[in-house]
Amino acid sequence: MKYEWKKQGKELYLPKNTPETVIVPPIKFFMLDGKGNPNNEEFGDAVGALYSLSYGVKMMPKKGTIPEGYFEYSIFPLEGIWDLAEEARGLEKLDKDSLLYTIMIRQPDFVTDELARVIIENTKEKKPHTLLHKVRFESLEEGKCVQMLHLGSYDSEPESFAKMEEYCKINHLKRISKIHREIYISDARKTEAAKLKTVLRFKVE
Repeated sequence: MKYEWKKQGKELYLPKNTPETVIVPPIKFFMLDGKGNPNNEEFGDAVGALYSLSYGVKMMPKKGTIPEGYFEYSIFPLEGIWDLAEEARGLEKLDKDSLLYTIMIRQPDFVTDELARVIIENTKEKKPHTLLHKVRFESLEEGKCVQMLHLGSYDSEPESFAKMEEYCKINHLKRISKIHREIYISDARKTEAAKLKTVLRFKVE
């Protein structure tokens, strides 16, 4: 049976639009680090590099190679871990040029370190990209988190974060850091801002 993250992965990818607690298991990703405004060309280039690798994995059977344990699946959505450079902390207005990010796309469990290395090298050869040499393949484990589905513009996310902070206060949970995770359920290029769906998540203890 084909693995559809929107169906089998609802707990992580389609939460309610109210805060909830979730345990996030270890997950494998292709990842790229960067700094700056996500509306800039460099961010778009990084997203393109990650998708080229993700499609490289998915298309392997059609290219004549079936990895051990391979199963049919839908490519996972883009995700991002967001922080702010030290010099921009405390400013009244968010300086998007000072944003620090790690963007990433989840890979299915059959992707090993060796397979990821092969995919990166093959993609460098067939679809050269200046950022491919910066891509890393890692397993990330978040553990206990608070999350919710944010509906609307990215600029209105503080409203949802305020609800998540209030949820933590009521449930005696402590946010570990100001770093947070976003999962982009909608394609911002094709969806009007008011209808965007984004999972917001941060670690708690």
